[in-house]
Parts: sequence; C-alpha cells; structure tokens
Amino acid sequence: MASSRLLRSCLLATLSATLVAAAAVTPAQAEQKPESAQAVTFSDTFDGPAGSGVDSGKWQLETGDNVNNHERQYYTPGTDNAKLDGQGNLVIEARRENPGNYQCWYGTCEYTSARLNTSGKFTATYGHVEARMKIPRGQGIWPAFWMLGQDIGDVGWPNSGEIDIMENVGFEPSTVHGTIHGPGYSGEGGIGAGYTLPNGEAFADAFHTFAVDWAPDKITWSVDGNVFQTRTPADLNGNAWVFDKPFFLILNLAVGGYWPGDPDGSTTFPQQLVVDEVTVTTSDG
Repeated sequence: MASSRLLRSCLLATLSATLVAAAAVTPAQAEQKPESAQAVTFSDTFDGPAGSGVDSGKWQLETGDNVNNHERQYYTPGTDNAKLDGQGNLVIEARRENPGNYQCWYGTCEYTSARLNTSGKFTATYGHVEARMKIPRGQGIWPAFWMLGQDIGDVGWPNSGEIDIMENVGFEPSTVHGTIHGPGYSGEGGIGAGYTLPNGEAFADAFHTFAVDWAPDKITWSVDGNVFQTRTPADLNGNAWVFDKPFFLILNLAVGGYWPGDPDGSTTFPQQLVVDEVTVTTSDG
C-alpha cells in the first residue's frame, strides 16, 4: 500500500474533474488516431480464476472515502469490490451497502466501491496508454481511468500533474471527457474536451477503448481510435507543462460528488466498471 500521505494526496486529486467545462466532439468530427506504440511496457489482461484479486505486483487498492470531492462511496480493500470475473475482465463494482460499518465524511457510508493504482509498482513517461472497458450507467455514477505524477507525495496536487484519459458522469451516458490538470489549470480550470457517441448511443452498452498518445509537449486523446483532442504547452496560457516525468495509472468507480451529483431514485445498484485490458506501450517517437 502507498503511504497514508500518498493516499490522501491521490484522493485529493479527484477534485480535478468536478466542474470540467469541455466541448463535446462526435465521431464524425474526430480525426484518425495516429499509429500506436510498439513495445509493451505494461499489460494486464486480468486473466485468472473468478473471484480472485488483481495482480498485486501491478496494482494496489486505495481505501477510504473522499471528503474533498464529496463522493459518497467508501473504497474497500481486497476483493470486496474489485475482482476478476474468470472471463478475462476486472470488475469494479459499486454497491448500495455498508457491511463493514464504514464511516464517511457525511456519517455512516451508504455505498462501497474500489479504486486501484500502480504507484510504486509501475510508472510511465510518454507512450500509448489505453484501456478497453465497459462503463456503468446511472445518475451519480462516475467511472474514471487516469494518471497522476509519481511525485505527488512531494510536490502535492496539482503540481504533480494529472492526465484524465476517460471520465464519465452518469447524467451524460453518451459522452466521456479527457482533461489535463496542473498548476494554474486545475479543478474547474482543467483543460479538456468531451467525445460523444452518435445517435444517442450509450457508452455503457458496449466495450470501448480509451487512450492517450503522450509525447514531450504533446498529449492526444482518442476513443476507439478516433482522436478528439490534442493538448500542448501552447494551451496553458503561460502556465507550466508538468507532464515530462513519470506518472502512475488509476482505475476507480466513484459514487456521487460535486460533478456527477448524487444517485437518485432512477439509479440502480450494483453498477460495474468492467475492464478487459490495460496496456502501456512505448512511443513511436
């Protein structure tokens, strides 16, 4: 497990996405994704017996709640809310329950879920970072695949930098967001864009591949191979570009919070973030 200082810093980092103002891009507007990288530096296909935990050589689970973002879930350890399904997938499940009598910032926790990261086990500096996933649905449901600078325990957030590869808030079933955060452009000032499926399709209906191509002074986002934004230091209004250093990976499924709002009577539980594969490959240069 990471130090308590790092875990607190990691949880603070989710504040980054609360009020991201992002334009939506449809597949018809998207560009073709550039050629991806070739040498695999990290891969997890989540093969293993049903009910088993993730590879502890690659991932660790964070535990606790998140007062900073006013999320409602408690992130649990072990296989309580994150386990393999025996069919090559990791299932992160959010439930309306509290069997451990967990206490949250608002009192007795109402929900449980899971959050995993690779801090201290794997970091990347540049490359093609992608995950093939099927996201959950419903008001107040907030899945994310993202990265934080490994130096967050030393410099804090947002100086560490944050790269949000994919976030979805349940009230936007057809749209995902990609965002960067750093000093002078964090929280509601994060710089990003959205990608929207055509014809009212929902991301929860099928698996999709979410990726960034990350190089010195350039990050490009894509969904299913369709590029929908590119960011460079020129987008930062003179603020520092803090993405030329090691970052670690994070997968989580939050419930409630400032940005998605809380679940309501229309939200059904459990909800699942199903992860087929996470891969990092070296940059083509």
